[in-house]
Amino acid sequence: MEKYTAAVITVSDKGSRGLREDTSGPALKAMLEDGGYQVVYTALVPDEKEQIVRELLACADEKEIALVLTTGGTGFSPRDVTPEATEAVLERRAPGIPEAMRAESMRITPMGCLSRETAGIRGRTLIINLPGSKKAATENFSAVIKAVGHGLAVLLGDSSDCAALQEGGEHHG
Repeated sequence: MEKYTAAVITVSDKGSRGLREDTSGPALKAMLEDGGYQVVYTALVPDEKEQIVRELLACADEKEIALVLTTGGTGFSPRDVTPEATEAVLERRAPGIPEAMRAESMRITPMGCLSRETAGIRGRTLIINLPGSKKAATENFSAVIKAVGHGLAVLLGDSSDCAALQEGGEHHG
Protein backbone atom coordinates (compact mmCIF):
# COMPACT_ATOMS: atom_id res chain seq x y z
CA MET A 1 0.00 0.00 0.00
CA GLU A 2 1.13 3.48 -0.78
CA LYS A 3 1.75 5.48 2.38
CA TYR A 4 -1.17 7.89 2.62
CA THR A 5 -1.23 10.96 4.85
CA ALA A 6 -3.76 11.07 7.65
CA ALA A 7 -5.05 13.37 10.38
CA VAL A 8 -6.93 12.68 13.60
CA ILE A 9 -9.19 15.37 15.05
CA THR A 10 -10.61 14.74 18.50
CA VAL A 11 -13.81 16.65 19.24
CA SER A 12 -14.41 17.02 22.97
CA ASP A 13 -15.42 19.94 25.16
CA LYS A 14 -13.85 18.39 28.27
CA GLY A 15 -10.76 17.22 26.40
CA SER A 16 -10.17 20.63 24.85
CA ARG A 17 -10.31 22.20 28.33
CA GLY A 18 -7.90 19.64 29.80
CA LEU A 19 -10.61 18.05 31.97
CA ARG A 20 -10.49 14.65 30.26
CA GLU A 21 -7.61 12.74 28.73
CA ASP A 22 -7.96 12.06 25.01
CA THR A 23 -7.60 8.31 24.61
CA SER A 24 -9.45 7.78 21.31
CA GLY A 25 -7.27 10.18 19.27
CA PRO A 26 -3.97 8.51 20.22
CA ALA A 27 -5.51 5.04 19.73
CA LEU A 28 -6.64 5.95 16.20
CA LYS A 29 -3.24 7.50 15.46
CA ALA A 30 -1.57 4.23 16.49
CA MET A 31 -3.99 2.19 14.35
CA LEU A 32 -3.27 4.40 11.35
CA GLU A 33 0.49 4.16 11.80
CA ASP A 34 0.27 0.38 12.25
CA GLY A 35 -1.74 0.32 9.00
CA GLY A 36 0.98 2.16 7.07
CA TYR A 37 -0.49 5.67 7.17
CA GLN A 38 1.65 8.74 7.86
CA VAL A 39 -0.17 10.76 10.53
CA VAL A 40 0.85 14.34 9.75
CA TYR A 41 -1.66 16.25 11.87
CA THR A 42 -3.64 15.88 15.09
CA ALA A 43 -5.93 18.33 16.88
CA LEU A 44 -8.19 18.50 19.91
CA VAL A 45 -11.12 20.90 19.57
CA PRO A 46 -14.34 21.63 21.48
CA ASP A 47 -17.79 20.63 20.25
CA GLU A 48 -18.18 23.83 18.23
CA LYS A 49 -19.41 23.43 14.65
CA GLU A 50 -17.39 26.37 13.29
CA GLN A 51 -14.12 25.10 14.78
CA ILE A 52 -14.70 21.58 13.47
CA VAL A 53 -15.47 22.99 10.01
CA ARG A 54 -12.26 25.07 10.10
CA GLU A 55 -10.18 22.01 11.02
CA LEU A 56 -11.73 19.88 8.28
CA LEU A 57 -11.26 22.59 5.65
CA ALA A 58 -7.63 23.13 6.68
CA CYS A 59 -6.89 19.39 6.50
CA ALA A 60 -8.57 18.92 3.10
CA ASP A 61 -7.94 22.20 1.29
CA GLU A 62 -4.68 23.54 2.75
CA LYS A 63 -2.79 20.48 4.01
CA GLU A 64 -4.24 18.15 1.31
CA ILE A 65 -4.34 15.21 3.73
CA ALA A 66 -5.70 12.00 2.19
CA LEU A 67 -7.64 10.66 5.19
CA VAL A 68 -9.13 12.65 8.07
CA LEU A 69 -10.63 10.82 11.02
CA THR A 70 -12.67 12.64 13.62
CA THR A 71 -13.47 11.09 16.97
CA GLY A 72 -16.24 12.38 19.20
CA GLY A 73 -19.37 14.44 18.84
CA THR A 74 -21.45 11.78 17.05
CA GLY A 75 -24.04 11.02 19.73
CA PHE A 76 -27.39 12.47 20.76
CA SER A 77 -26.15 15.20 23.11
CA PRO A 78 -27.15 18.70 21.99
CA ARG A 79 -23.41 19.54 21.82
CA ASP A 80 -22.68 16.62 19.44
CA VAL A 81 -22.36 18.42 16.10
CA THR A 82 -19.47 16.64 14.36
CA PRO A 83 -21.68 15.04 11.66
CA GLU A 84 -23.30 18.39 10.88
CA ALA A 85 -19.89 20.08 10.63
CA THR A 86 -18.66 17.28 8.38
CA GLU A 87 -21.73 17.40 6.13
CA ALA A 88 -21.14 21.15 5.73
CA VAL A 89 -17.76 20.54 4.04
CA LEU A 90 -18.40 17.35 2.08
CA GLU A 91 -18.73 17.41 -1.70
CA ARG A 92 -19.72 13.74 -2.02
CA ARG A 93 -21.06 11.42 0.67
CA ALA A 94 -19.79 7.88 1.29
CA PRO A 95 -22.73 6.36 3.18
CA GLY A 96 -21.44 2.78 3.06
CA ILE A 97 -18.64 3.55 5.51
CA PRO A 98 -20.83 4.61 8.47
CA GLU A 99 -23.38 1.93 7.52
CA ALA A 100 -20.67 -0.74 7.85
CA MET A 101 -19.43 0.74 11.12
CA ARG A 102 -22.92 0.84 12.64
CA ALA A 103 -23.62 -2.72 11.48
CA GLU A 104 -20.44 -3.90 13.22
CA SER A 105 -21.31 -1.88 16.34
CA MET A 106 -24.74 -3.50 16.49
CA ARG A 107 -23.05 -6.89 16.85
CA ILE A 108 -21.36 -5.58 19.99
CA THR A 109 -24.02 -3.34 21.56
CA PRO A 110 -27.63 -2.46 20.78
CA MET A 111 -26.60 1.17 21.31
CA GLY A 112 -24.55 1.05 18.08
CA CYS A 113 -27.55 2.29 16.12
CA LEU A 114 -27.43 5.57 18.04
CA SER A 115 -24.14 6.72 16.53
CA ARG A 116 -24.65 9.49 13.98
CA GLU A 117 -21.28 9.43 12.23
CA THR A 118 -21.01 10.30 8.56
CA ALA A 119 -18.30 10.00 5.91
CA GLY A 120 -17.53 11.50 2.56
CA ILE A 121 -15.13 13.17 0.19
CA ARG A 122 -13.94 16.74 -0.16
CA GLY A 123 -11.62 17.14 -3.12
CA ARG A 124 -9.10 14.33 -2.71
CA THR A 125 -9.67 13.90 1.03
CA LEU A 126 -11.78 11.18 2.67
CA ILE A 127 -13.33 12.31 5.97
CA ILE A 128 -14.75 9.76 8.43
CA ASN A 129 -16.47 10.46 11.75
CA LEU A 130 -15.93 7.97 14.57
CA PRO A 131 -17.43 7.74 18.06
CA GLY A 132 -15.64 9.40 20.96
CA SER A 133 -14.82 6.43 23.18
CA LYS A 134 -11.53 4.65 22.53
CA LYS A 135 -13.25 1.25 22.39
CA ALA A 136 -16.00 2.32 19.98
CA ALA A 137 -13.67 4.40 17.78
CA THR A 138 -11.17 1.57 17.29
CA GLU A 139 -13.89 -1.06 16.77
CA ASN A 140 -15.61 1.12 14.19
CA PHE A 141 -12.44 1.94 12.28
CA SER A 142 -11.32 -1.72 12.36
CA ALA A 143 -14.55 -2.60 10.55
CA VAL A 144 -13.68 -0.39 7.55
CA ILE A 145 -9.89 0.09 7.49
CA LYS A 146 -9.32 -2.36 4.62
CA ALA A 147 -12.06 -0.82 2.48
CA VAL A 148 -10.80 2.69 3.30
CA GLY A 149 -7.36 1.81 1.91
CA HIS A 150 -8.95 0.62 -1.33
CA GLY A 151 -11.16 3.71 -1.49
CA LEU A 152 -8.15 5.99 -1.11
CA ALA A 153 -6.32 4.10 -3.88
CA VAL A 154 -9.25 4.80 -6.20
CA LEU A 155 -9.73 8.40 -5.00
CA LEU A 156 -6.06 9.30 -5.33
CA GLY A 157 -5.16 7.10 -8.30
CA ASP A 158 -5.62 7.89 -11.93
CA SER A 159 -8.53 6.70 -14.05
CA SER A 160 -6.54 3.74 -15.45
CA ASP A 161 -6.35 2.31 -11.93
CA CYS A 162 -10.13 2.36 -11.71
CA ALA A 163 -10.54 0.72 -15.14
CA ALA A 164 -8.05 -2.01 -14.24
CA LEU A 165 -9.93 -2.68 -11.02
CA GLN A 166 -13.24 -2.90 -12.85
CA GLU A 167 -11.82 -5.31 -15.45
CA GLY A 168 -10.47 -7.48 -12.64
CA GLY A 169 -13.88 -7.53 -11.03
CA GLU A 170 -12.60 -6.24 -7.72
CA HIS A 171 -13.98 -2.69 -7.72
CA HIS A 172 -17.56 -2.48 -6.48
CA GLY A 173 -18.07 1.30 -6.27
